[in-house]
Amino acid sequence: MRHGDRRLQLNRFTSWHKATVISLAQNLLKNQSIQTTKDRALASRQLVEKLITMGKENTLAAKRRAYKFLGDHQLVSVLFNDISPRFKNRAGGYTRIINLGKRRGDDANMVVFELTEIKKEEKKKAKKSSKKEVAKAQEADIEESKPKTEKGAKEEKQHPADDKANKKFLGGIRNIFKKERDSL
Repeated sequence: MRHGDRRLQLNRFTSWHKATVISLAQNLLKNQSIQTTKDRALASRQLVEKLITMGKENTLAAKRRAYKFLGDHQLVSVLFNDISPRFKNRAGGYTRIINLGKRRGDDANMVVFELTEIKKEEKKKAKKSSKKEVAKAQEADIEESKPKTEKGAKEEKQHPADDKANKKFLGGIRNIFKKERDSL
């Protein structure tokens, strides 16, 4: 008898199901927050929690077991050195699922699947990057406001009607047809 022994199969063969769950776990550990469907998040939650618990042990055997699932040495080191120490005082509940609503195309329940303790430095980096973008925009404004060279001054003195006289009919449409005839 099954008695509550369920598995979210996700309408896939066993190998596809395993690959999907492992891929979601890898992406969650890399990005710390991903957007996915509710069923996929529930299916991969069990593996992610198990991996973080392994990371709290911090032994060679645990690292090898984690590598068996993750398949990436850098990701295993991130798990053991960065992610798991954040949860050392927590007995469980390392992930959270926040509902976003339904996807427009197929009406699937979309969620944000994230770790409960996200590193604060990432938020600071995001703020710094926005400050850098603002600084670059200010530098561009300063360059535009600099006095123009003599060539720029001469171009401004010309009358706008002269520019219209210099333009060819429809941007030189004759050249387009001429090129087509030459190519035949």
